[in-house]
Amino acid sequence: MLDEPYVQHKGPIQYDPYRDNFPEVPASDAFNVFPDWQLVMRNYIQGDDLVVPADSYFAMGDNRDVSYDSRYWGFIPQENVIGRPMFVYWSFMTPDGQYKHTEIGERLGFLVHVVVHFFDQTRWRRTFMVVR
Repeated sequence: MLDEPYVQHKGPIQYDPYRDNFPEVPASDAFNVFPDWQLVMRNYIQGDDLVVPADSYFAMGDNRDVSYDSRYWGFIPQENVIGRPMFVYWSFMTPDGQYKHTEIGERLGFLVHVVVHFFDQTRWRRTFMVVR
């Protein structure tokens, strides 16, 4: 386990056995894991570890409590990485549960939310920050 004192969790985080014990807990539809990844992932488990193959990357979201990242959809082949980030061009406080909205009306509601709260919920300290 990594010691990550810089990690910040927003409020009480609901326990998610797959996310919080990856890769110990087997992937399944119940955890919104892509079906192909459920089949392929088990080939890369060695003991308690997930071994990333050569020429591939394991991507972690910067908001790992709600990020659907490589834990959910798998490795990124090196040939799919075509550049590196230079700066954060805009950072906005995303409302809780936003990533669970899939209906068109909910997505349009979020767009309206962004327009209405552009100035007061843009994270100005992060906007235009250089990525090192």
